[in-house]
Amino acid sequence: MEKLIEKLVSQANDLLWSQVLIVVLVALGLYFTVRMGFVQFRMIPEMFRLLFKEGTAREKGQVSSFQAFAIGTAARVGTGNIAGVATAIALGGPGAVFWMWLIALIGAASAFVESTLAQVYKIRDGRTWRGGPAYYMERALGQRWLGVLFAILITFSFGFAFNSVQSNTISLSVSNQFGISTTVVGIVLTIVTAIVVFGGIQSIALLSSIIVPVMAGGYILLAIWIMVTNVSLLPDVFSLIFSEGVLGIEQLFGGAIGAMVLQGIRRGLFSNEAGMGSAPNAAATAEVSHPVKQGLIQSFSVFVDTLLVCTSTAMIVLISGVAGSESFAGVELTQAALTAEIGSVATSFLTIAIFLFAFSSILGNYYYGETNIQFISDKKIYVTLYRIGVVGMVLFGAVRSAGLVWSIADVFMGLMALVNLYAIFRLAKVARAVLDDYLAQRREGEDPVFYVDSVENLPGREYIEAWESETEEQQTGTSRS
Repeated sequence: MEKLIEKLVSQANDLLWSQVLIVVLVALGLYFTVRMGFVQFRMIPEMFRLLFKEGTAREKGQVSSFQAFAIGTAARVGTGNIAGVATAIALGGPGAVFWMWLIALIGAASAFVESTLAQVYKIRDGRTWRGGPAYYMERALGQRWLGVLFAILITFSFGFAFNSVQSNTISLSVSNQFGISTTVVGIVLTIVTAIVVFGGIQSIALLSSIIVPVMAGGYILLAIWIMVTNVSLLPDVFSLIFSEGVLGIEQLFGGAIGAMVLQGIRRGLFSNEAGMGSAPNAAATAEVSHPVKQGLIQSFSVFVDTLLVCTSTAMIVLISGVAGSESFAGVELTQAALTAEIGSVATSFLTIAIFLFAFSSILGNYYYGETNIQFISDKKIYVTLYRIGVVGMVLFGAVRSAGLVWSIADVFMGLMALVNLYAIFRLAKVARAVLDDYLAQRREGEDPVFYVDSVENLPGREYIEAWESETEEQQTGTSRS
């Protein structure tokens, strides 16, 4: 019976990811790119400016723009950046990297739209904010049932299943390298996870803002060092990536999606999550004066994930010359490539990297579930039960393989993405109007501030909590600028 279920789930995944989602995500990514005026390219300098200017929250207890960026990046940057990229190269060849880059460049527009909408329709949660796709589905589209469906899908896939798999990766990696029992690793990991998640969003934001720069920065620097010490090989590596990648374009025009294109797009989507509806839950927590500010910063997060971290793995594998195969891919391939370049110390380094990457994903994934549990019901008992469930799944994953759970989660994640893409397609005009307001203020040399009446005929205006009207602000004498 279990084998039959696995077969059915596998077939559903192949259909969903290999045909439906790839087409929809790429098509809508291109649509958003054009509709938003190529925002992810022409506003890169603005992204850098905002990331540092909006780095701190205005009051104690609030989540800063950078911390929200760190939460989203923590969930995006996981073991897929190490194992997934290596698998894509092993099964699809160097050209798969070209398609990973391409999907990130396109997907950054989708990330901008969904995160901007999350900011517009966020709601007050004590001294912080919460929001995401479920919230704009209810408030802007007037479809609470769709929001509840989304909340269930993301809570199961990210909060429970993916966290179980991440803890499994951590326990196996630490156990294999240091000889520590997976049970011991699981217990320690579970305790640490419990301390952080029961500490609330501030604890998650603080820890993420520390782990993300350290783990991503260290890994990128290592890749740069390997590239510098092998600089003579770089022309050949890039030539191989682009020459094989262009062959994939010919495949598409020929009506076929080959392994190279499929692996590159699929792994890229898994990694950067653009358009899937996960990162907007983190984007909504930020304290900013205009929704577009966080939309741009979360768009930049896609570039960090794919163009920096994923590319680091790609360079390490391709420069090493270590060949992969169906039976030799993932973490093993990255480990062999690192060993070839820096020696036996690579094994210990990779174990530490996997721990940081996977643990940061656990924190980000946990929060995505929490904010959606709160959308379904405000009763604190449900959040408490959810936290206990997450901690339990972390322990379960550490001591047992969860292959079937992972496969089912992939189906849930695919369905979740389709629900979110439908919503942001319907609300693209809102994101464009909010962007126009931001650009108009920037042209006047102002630090943009958003008001609920800045956009005419704003859908769900009566339900918007975060942005008072300009008249109300003048009457109260407060300012968000």
